[in-house]
Amino acid sequence: MNATMLEDSNLNAIILAGGEGTRLSSLARRITGEEISKQFCQIFEGTTLLEQTRRRVSLVVPSDRTLIVLNSQHQRFYKLLLSNTAERNLVLQPRNRGTVAAIMYALFRLIQQGRKSTVAIFPCDHYVSDDQRFMLHVQVASSVVNKFPERLVLLGIPADSPESQYGWIEPADPLTLTDAGPVFRIRRFWEKPSPDMAVDFLRQVFCGIVSSLWPQ
Repeated sequence: MNATMLEDSNLNAIILAGGEGTRLSSLARRITGEEISKQFCQIFEGTTLLEQTRRRVSLVVPSDRTLIVLNSQHQRFYKLLLSNTAERNLVLQPRNRGTVAAIMYALFRLIQQGRKSTVAIFPCDHYVSDDQRFMLHVQVASSVVNKFPERLVLLGIPADSPESQYGWIEPADPLTLTDAGPVFRIRRFWEKPSPDMAVDFLRQVFCGIVSSLWPQ
């Protein structure tokens, strides 16, 4: 995928950083010696996952168009990390209410601020080995939304093992063609399938690079 990394003037970003991080709690405890959500833990490269996500997003979306959703109960972990972040770009939940509530809360904040263009949503507890390549795909996804504004776009990665603890994307027919390849409609999203189902999904090559979330 050959492209130039440019700021996307049509794109806002939401970074989700309010989770409890229970799946990696034992690892975070070994690293820090205390109970801490993984997004505030220096697991890779000597920086926290939240800092890495902000750096990645900033390749395309500037900080003044990026909202960060946080859990106010984690204030002691993020206070110094985000000390230079404008208050209008912080969305503070009183407690963790799950992903859907965090996304809707942040979207309403964007609407209140008069920012009604395309929005990219980034969980901050993912490790990405190539930030530039990843954000190029985000730019492709943004271009697809510009072409099909009634749709949501979901980014996925090809599976290399029958993992049953993550979600699987079942693609349908192609929606359009981009520089990164075809964009598929989605037939179904399978959340944490059984091990046998995951083996079957791997054989069927479920999951595309860029996929339209809503089937037609």
